[in-house]
Amino acid sequence: MPKRSSKKNPQDVNVLAAGIVEEATREGESGKNPHAVALGRLGGKKGGPARAKKLTPEQRREIAQRAARVRWSKKS
Repeated sequence: MPKRSSKKNPQDVNVLAAGIVEEATREGESGKNPHAVALGRLGGKKGGPARAKKLTPEQRREIAQRAARVRWSKKS
C-alpha cells in the first residue's frame, strides 16, 4: 500500500529534530504587532492601580469579601 503524502511527521528522525529545534528557537514570529502589544501592556499596567485609587475602602472590602466567598465556595 502506498504511503500517504499528507502525513505531517517526517519519517527521518533528524528531519523531525531539526523541525522541533527550529520551532523552539523561532523568535518574535507570533503574528502580533509589537507596538500594539506594548500599548496594551502599558494600559494594563496603568489600569489596575488607577481603578484601585478610585475605589473607597468600603468598595474594596466588598469586592474582597465577594472574591473570598467565591474562592471558598469552590473548595468544597
